[in-house]
Amino acid sequence: MPVFTIDAPQGARPDAKQKMLKEITEALDETYHFPDTRGWLREYPAENVSQDGRVGAEPVRPVCSLEAPELTNLDAKRKLVQKIESAIGAAYAGIANTDEVLVLVNHYPLENVGWRASLQSDKPEIVAAVAQLNA
Repeated sequence: MPVFTIDAPQGARPDAKQKMLKEITEALDETYHFPDTRGWLREYPAENVSQDGRVGAEPVRPVCSLEAPELTNLDAKRKLVQKIESAIGAAYAGIANTDEVLVLVNHYPLENVGWRASLQSDKPEIVAAVAQLNA
């Protein structure tokens, strides 16, 4: 169920983007052990990005927004963030400010996620997986 979106500048090579998306998916799978990880990449021309109210004044700083089940283990979160930043940094080196990748981790309790016509909190296998994840 983890879902991620990357907002970044245009210019990365297709093979670099594919590798980045694969590495982020693998990092999420390793962390959460959940089925159905989804990822989107949104790229923008630099003239369509504002940073601190300025357009084109500095290289774009990529953002990764992560929507996922609750994760209480801070070490697991740190490791995940490092892997995400590393993957984005490799794909956008020389194109973006990869020293300042922002990773936003938004956690959802299972009763706030619908999947396969019910809430995830209604699925014993998902409840058990999150319990084990946060043990």
